[in-house]
Parts: sequence; C-alpha cells; structure tokens
Amino acid sequence: MRDQPPCPPPPEDVLEIGAPEQFAALAHPLRQRLLFSLGHRPATVRQLAAQLDAKKGNVAHHLKVLREAGLVHIAETRQVRGGTEQYYQRTARHMLVAEPRAAGTAAMLAAFAQELDRSPTETHLTLRHLRLSPTKARELGEALARLVDEAEEDAEDQPLHGVLVALYQQARPAETTGH
Repeated sequence: MRDQPPCPPPPEDVLEIGAPEQFAALAHPLRQRLLFSLGHRPATVRQLAAQLDAKKGNVAHHLKVLREAGLVHIAETRQVRGGTEQYYQRTARHMLVAEPRAAGTAAMLAAFAQELDRSPTETHLTLRHLRLSPTKARELGEALARLVDEAEEDAEDQPLHGVLVALYQQARPAETTGH
C-alpha cells in the first residue's frame, strides 16, 4: 500500500478526556467521525475526506481542532510531488471520559447515532436495565471492556464495525437534580 506510512508509532493505550477544549472538540459530529476513522490506522486529509465524503478544507480544519485538543497528532510526514503529506493518528486507542459531562456525552451519542444511521447493514442496539450489586456491576463492566478489547479483528479488507459499551447506575428519583 503506497498510501500508508511504513511503520507509524503506536498510539497510547488510554487517554483520559477531561479538559474543556477536549469536550469542545468532541462536540462536532465530523470531528467524532474523524476520530472513528482514525481508530485503526493513520490517514491523510485526502484519504479522510474521501472516506467521509467531506471537503478537504473542512477535514483539515477539524483535524486542527482535534490536534490542538490533544486528541490526534501527526504520526508521520512524507514528501510527495513537491509537497508534504501528513498522516494523522489518534493519540490513544481508547479515549476514556472519566467524568462525563452532559454536553460531551450528548456529542458522543449524537455521533454514534449518525454512525448507526449511516450503517449499510442491520445494527444491534439493546438497552436493558439490571439490578446489580456494586460488585456484580464492576464485574460486568470489566467483562464488557475485556470482550471489546480482546475481540480479534479480521483482515483490513473486511468491514469496520463500531462498538459502544456503556454501563451506568440509574439515578434514583430522590437523587435527580431537577434539570
């Protein structure tokens, strides 16, 4: 593959999202889609624009915002026909929102909803409420994370699938804040 850098540096394993500029960067659907697209391998502005059916100028702008927020970086540069081509990569394989805020969560779920809507095949989406002790909830969360982390991927010519895993404790009516 001539369009791929030979050996990009591996991303960090986990990046904890918490800074205001990171939440602001996550608030735009195209930036979410760029992060999804950069989940497996570095790509250029041209490659990302073609993949996402977006204008190169828009992609470049949103990559700049993601880069300034520390969510992507330039993994490699390459000289091509008198210019420099930059390969962007996520700064981490996993991005963990340690203390989710409503705006950031809404942006992430909106991007997820767009991904579901664009899926060419039937999707699987389930919401279930379970009564669990704190120990069982922790064990379930660890098992879900392990299941996703340890899933073996097929060859690069196979379709890319998104996975969203959430485990949360519902607020009791007396604990709601009235928003």
